Amino acid sequence: MINLSAIVYKLDRQSATPLFVQLTSEIRHRIISGEIKSNQRLPPSRSLSTELGLSRSTITSSYEQLVAEGYIEGRRGSGYYTCPIGETEIKIEPSSSKTLPRLKTQSTSHQIGPSSPDMRLFPHRQWAQCVSRVARLTPEALISANDAFGDYKLRHSIASFLRDWRGLDTSPEQILITAGSIDALEICLRTLANVGDFIGLENPGYQPLRNIVLNLGMKPVWLTMGEREVEVPEIKSSTAAPTMTILTPSHHYPLGGAMSPLRRYEFLQWAEQTNSWIIEDDYDSEFRYAGSPIQALAGFDTTNRTIYVGTFSKVFSTGLRLGFLVSPPELIPRFASTLARYGVKAATTAQRALSEFMDNGEFYRHIRRTRRIYAERRKVLLSALQEKLDDIVSIEDHAAGMQLLAALPGQYDDKAIVKAARDQGVVVNALSSYYATGKPRKGLVLGFCGFDEAEIERGVGVIEKVIRAVKL
Repeated sequence: MINLSAIVYKLDRQSATPLFVQLTSEIRHRIISGEIKSNQRLPPSRSLSTELGLSRSTITSSYEQLVAEGYIEGRRGSGYYTCPIGETEIKIEPSSSKTLPRLKTQSTSHQIGPSSPDMRLFPHRQWAQCVSRVARLTPEALISANDAFGDYKLRHSIASFLRDWRGLDTSPEQILITAGSIDALEICLRTLANVGDFIGLENPGYQPLRNIVLNLGMKPVWLTMGEREVEVPEIKSSTAAPTMTILTPSHHYPLGGAMSPLRRYEFLQWAEQTNSWIIEDDYDSEFRYAGSPIQALAGFDTTNRTIYVGTFSKVFSTGLRLGFLVSPPELIPRFASTLARYGVKAATTAQRALSEFMDNGEFYRHIRRTRRIYAERRKVLLSALQEKLDDIVSIEDHAAGMQLLAALPGQYDDKAIVKAARDQGVVVNALSSYYATGKPRKGLVLGFCGFDEAEIERGVGVIEKVIRAVKL
C-alpha cells in the first residue's frame, strides 16, 4: 500500500482552493507521473485522514473525484486501487517558477474614443430593487424562458418605449430580444439573406458589421457618403443589387448627422421597388442634445420593408448584453425559424427586471439624467478642442450621439496620430480606419460620455501635443 503522508507538506490550508481539490490534484499528479503505479492500493480514508490531519469526508470526496475521472477504482471490501493509464507513464516536468507576462490592457483614465456609457452613473440601488422584486414575486422569470423571442413583459415594455420615444406603432409579438445589436444584425442577415448575396453597407461605417457580413459569406456593396448623407443604391438590373441595406439614419456612425426625410423616403422607395430590406441600426438615438427626438426610419415605412434594431448597451449598461429587433408581422415566422436553427443568445436573467425598471419610470429618469450629464461633457470636449486645436481641426458637431468628429487636413496621418496618442494612454479612433474603399477622409473620432470633465481635458491635452509634434 502506498504511503501518501508526504502530501501534508503540499497542502496550503490558507488557500482559497478547497483542501479536497488540493488533495485530488496531488494524488492525480503522482498517478500520472508514475510515482504511484497501476493497481496499487491507496490508504483507507480513515487512516489517511489521521495522517494528513484532514476530515474523513475530505478524503472521501477526493477519492470519489478520482474515481469519476478514471484514475482509481473502488473494489468491494478491499478499498481503492489505481487504474492503468497506459504502458508509458507521462513524465511531468517540474512547474517553472516563471510567471506568464500579464497582458497589457488599455488604460481608461484618458480614453476619449467612441465610448460606452459611464457606468459610474449606473443606478445600482434602483436596479437592485427591481431585481429583488422579481426574485421575490416571480423568481421563475430569472431562469425560465418560455418564448424564444424573449420575456413577454419586457417586449411589452419595449413596445411602449418605442411608441413614446421613437414614434413606432408596434406590438410585443413583433419584438425579439437579442444579445445586443450585433446579435440582432446577425439574426437579420441569417434570416433575410443567403451566402453570396450582396449587402449594402455604409462607407465609412461600423467595422465589426463589415466582418460579420464577410464571415457569413456575403458580399458588401459600399454605400458612399454624398455631401451630407449616404447615397441610395441605383435602381437598375444588376447582379450586384443588394438584398438588404444596413443604415444608421438617426445618427450616422462615425460621421454623425441624421438622414433627411427626403433621403429616408428614397430608401423606402428603393426597398419597395427592388423587393429588398432595410435594417435600421438605431444605436444611440436617445442622446440628442438639441431639439426633439427624430422619428425612426421604420416609423416612415408603410410597406413593411424595414427591420428596426435597438440596444440597451449605449443607453443603460454594456454588461447586460441586451438588445432587440422589431420585425414586420409577415417576417415573424422566418425569425422564429432562425432562432430554432441557430439558438437564442440573449440571457434570460435580466429581462424581467429590465421590464420592471422600464415600467416604474426609472429607465426614463436614467436616460434624462445621463443625457444632461453627457451634454455637459460634450460642451467640455468642444471647448477644449476649440481652445487647443482650433487652428488645425474642424469640428463636425450634430448635437447628438456619443461621439464627435474632429476632421484633420488631408496631409495628416490620422492613424499615426492615434498610435502616438495610445502610446501615451489616450485611446481615440482614426476616421480613415472606418473606410473600406475609396479615398478616406482624415480625422479623429472622439467620445465624451464615459469620462468626466477632468479626464476629457487631460485627454485633449495629450492629443494636442501629439498633433503639434507631427512633422508635415
